[in-house]
Amino acid sequence: MDAVQPLIVAAGLWWASTGLILWLVRRDAASFGVSLMLGAIVACAAMLGLWMSADDTTANGAYVAFGAALAVWGWHEMGFLMGKLTGPRRTPCPPEAAGWRRFAVSTETVIHHEIALALTALLFIALTWGQPNQVGTLTFLLLFGMRLSTKLNIFLGVPNPPSSLLPKGLAYLGSYFRRARFNALFPVSLAASIIVTILLAEAALLSSGGARTGYVLMLSLAALGLLEHGFLMLPANRRRPAPESALWAWALGRNAKSNHVALAKADQ
Repeated sequence: MDAVQPLIVAAGLWWASTGLILWLVRRDAASFGVSLMLGAIVACAAMLGLWMSADDTTANGAYVAFGAALAVWGWHEMGFLMGKLTGPRRTPCPPEAAGWRRFAVSTETVIHHEIALALTALLFIALTWGQPNQVGTLTFLLLFGMRLSTKLNIFLGVPNPPSSLLPKGLAYLGSYFRRARFNALFPVSLAASIIVTILLAEAALLSSGGARTGYVLMLSLAALGLLEHGFLMLPANRRRPAPESALWAWALGRNAKSNHVALAKADQ
């Protein structure tokens, strides 16, 4: 029973924080500055909380560290989706781009964000180095790994790339996604996701107290990442919105349906 609460908390925070970000990035662009400034304040407070809880091995310490990782990650995602931290290329993929050329131009659209995430991951490691509470650092690294796996699979081709989640300012990124029935990387990503999920479940079962809480929080996040990978491979359906659009319809509003219809027409 002590595993139920962290499972619910992690899933709830994931759903609510993702929805809040999707809602904020669809507001008027004039509001982006205030949102990012408030997000930066929250992120700084989160980093302080991460540092202060690094030696706290209780359940409360695990929750603080986990929440800190989600807060900092959310601020990064908000900056990316608001178009403030993407890459030097902000135009659609050249029609003739293929192979390594397509990979290079695709990387140019997001490289600044990836570098920022990598540097933040190093900061997490530095702030918790040698400390017993590694929940925040491991959570951030887990999110980073899931993001890279998702992006590579979208680049190589999946039946349902999450184009409907892109705000208008980043609509050009949809041209770098590839719609395909299958790609060779997906089985590797799926296997890795399953292994990580199983290892976290095993660690949770073999631990107790704050350590168990931390492992269960990360287990929930890993399982949700596995679910998101599954969404990518669902058979395409032009008549209904993608699963992720349905999950956050309250945040996407009319945008979810209009984006789905537009993408369906573009694929015809």
